[in-house]
Amino acid sequence: MRIPGRFNGPPDSANGGWTAGLLAAALNPDPTATATITLRRPPPLDTDLTIGRTAGGGLTLTHGETLIAEATPAAAVTDPVPPVDPVAAAEAATRYPGSTDHPFPTCWVCGPGRAARDGLHLTPGPLPDGRTATPFTAPDDVTPTHVWAALDCPGGWSVLTPGRPYVLGRMTTTVTAVPRPGEQCVVVGTCLATEGRKARVNTTLYDSSTTPLATSTAVWIAL
Repeated sequence: MRIPGRFNGPPDSANGGWTAGLLAAALNPDPTATATITLRRPPPLDTDLTIGRTAGGGLTLTHGETLIAEATPAAAVTDPVPPVDPVAAAEAATRYPGSTDHPFPTCWVCGPGRAARDGLHLTPGPLPDGRTATPFTAPDDVTPTHVWAALDCPGGWSVLTPGRPYVLGRMTTTVTAVPRPGEQCVVVGTCLATEGRKARVNTTLYDSSTTPLATSTAVWIAL
């Protein structure tokens, strides 16, 4: 497995949600199968990585002797974040803090420094109740891996504060359906709890009729 350099989160490592989606697809070709992906090290870019099978039915991702990530089957995530309509999501996006203060401004999912047609360009801004919301236009080549990536950063922005960056540590996702190419969707995120350097968040992707397509629960870790 090799992750092209354009799919970065931090400048020198892969976006966590994109990496998780790739591993979920390798674990089970059924895109509706729930998986938990645990990132042990920043996934390197443009580097040959090895996928291995474990006795328990999971996967490992390694670079030489270094464990990068693990993937295991999981129970379905059944607690979606309540939806918001596209108008509310667009309004929240105008308050996206990453537009002016972003720890990783070239992030493939939410970085304001990406070229116009390169990256997902999510802009998760705060709602009055503390959740985040962002419009999401499904790309023409949308896959379940894009869904995993779209669910990643909006959860992180429910806990990110200026001067304290977080990165994805673990992500469990259930994808019920993939949006149509070009479909106008909404991603909603919320912080469930914090403990020390860890934050537990949920995110849900809704289609244009506010039908949930995928839900994720994740742990983010402060650097």
